[in-house]
Amino acid sequence: MFPGSDTGSLAGAPAATAVFTTVLTEGPVSRVGLARRLGLSSAAVTKAARPLIDLGYLHELAATERTGPGAGRPASPLAVRADREFFVGVKVTADELIGVICDLCAQVRATARRPLANPDVDSVLAEVGRLVDGLLDTLPEHRRRTRRLGLSLSGDVDHTTGLVRYSPFLHWRDVPLGERAARLTGLAVTVENDVKALTAAEHWFGEGVGAESFALVTVGTGIGCGLVVNGRLVSGAYGVAGEIGHVVVDASGPDCHCGGRGCVESIAGTDAIVAQARERTGHPDLTLDEAVTLARGGHELLRGVFTRAGNAIGCGIAAVANLVGPTRIVVSGEGLAAYDLFDAPIRTSFQRQAFGAAARCPLTIRPLPFEEWARGAAAVSIQSLVLP
Repeated sequence: MFPGSDTGSLAGAPAATAVFTTVLTEGPVSRVGLARRLGLSSAAVTKAARPLIDLGYLHELAATERTGPGAGRPASPLAVRADREFFVGVKVTADELIGVICDLCAQVRATARRPLANPDVDSVLAEVGRLVDGLLDTLPEHRRRTRRLGLSLSGDVDHTTGLVRYSPFLHWRDVPLGERAARLTGLAVTVENDVKALTAAEHWFGEGVGAESFALVTVGTGIGCGLVVNGRLVSGAYGVAGEIGHVVVDASGPDCHCGGRGCVESIAGTDAIVAQARERTGHPDLTLDEAVTLARGGHELLRGVFTRAGNAIGCGIAAVANLVGPTRIVVSGEGLAAYDLFDAPIRTSFQRQAFGAAARCPLTIRPLPFEEWARGAAAVSIQSLVLP
């Protein structure tokens, strides 16, 4: 995280971090419930919670439950004060910025979009500054209570340093985005790969709550995957864990922009689908929407393009199930607008390639607009407040 004007963090004693994270992601929770879940004494929970209550991050709800049969007074659950602090999240694409303001529980309070005429770094940063200012001006309390900004974008991102090592769709290399955005906005900035950021939001505030392991696969311009193992988002030693878009599924397949050949993304990414559709129809100006419409209308050559793409995606998902064994797999992304053309081949190839019991892993289809991706950037920023 790159500091702006104020970088105060709640990260402290492990017990306090555990208490706050549990209430934030699964609350409201009584002290007795927290003690049971975390293996702490009631006294330890009370000691951990007291500073968080004093700082206004937690509060007690009215007593609603008893602690057990024959117990005395009802318990007073602890809950998060959602409006104690706000967080800006911005998803960066090649042609647009999508921004949100979220409260501490990652509920979206305001949204905004700005077009990008030029994806060069200086132009993008200038538009980020304008977008953030506009969002902070939506309500007086937003500017007063916002100290953090999360940015997410496609590519190889070093979350610990805020360095964008490579973003193929923006054509960026070695951009110190976190440092520059912090200087521009005066906020404490986190930078994360967009798929990992979306996974963080789903882990703490969505489909992944309570799951020790799950995977989020995104279908669109790129084919991405975020992984949670043992309750933690996995980045790997080099920050690129989960890149199933660059798993090889056809060694004699098309060249990929990554330099490899036959990657999932080279067959099933949006650009790859459009290129194949144009080649098969002989129409060099065919758009994705037109290809989808023709395929839905029964155009066999184009249906074959989507079937091939679905098979590649299903193989990539099966590789995740075989290697990691997640409790569940969520499939999302802007490419789901054409999911009816992908669905059967994805599930068929997944079942064929998944080994043994891994084939029982449920696939959940969850279309998410880009505002949810921006919310993911904000969720990473929320995590920076909580986690050491």
